[in-house]
Amino acid sequence: MTLRPGVDFPGVGTGLVIRNADGHILLYKRLRAPEAGFWNIVGGKVDHLEHSADAARREAEEETGLTIHSVDFLCLSEQIIQADRQHWVSVIYRTDDFTGEPRLTEPDKLSEFGWFPLDALPAPLSAFTQDAIRFLK
Repeated sequence: MTLRPGVDFPGVGTGLVIRNADGHILLYKRLRAPEAGFWNIVGGKVDHLEHSADAARREAEEETGLTIHSVDFLCLSEQIIQADRQHWVSVIYRTDDFTGEPRLTEPDKLSEFGWFPLDALPAPLSAFTQDAIRFLK
């Protein structure tokens, strides 16, 4: 039996808040648990022996098609999502240091994306994104 992080034991994840020159943040709408149907910053699981900052950069590049340069620590977010029976501890970073234009590169995981100002965010927002927003303000 294969044990799954976040489901069979607390998982370690990472997220990245990407801000453009206008101060808008990039959000994607999730298709899968946890929090399917919610708007979320990009991110995912930290692999064994991978630094969380490197995982944030890797996940963001995979999900957006952007090239991510420097990232800075923003906050730590621990979420127990009862509806999905998942438990994650995520290290969240931020960046405005990227090149390229975002795309929908994983349509099996994410359905749409957009740049949003902090005072006009879409709903519903994932718990991880809500934590990140609190630290951005």
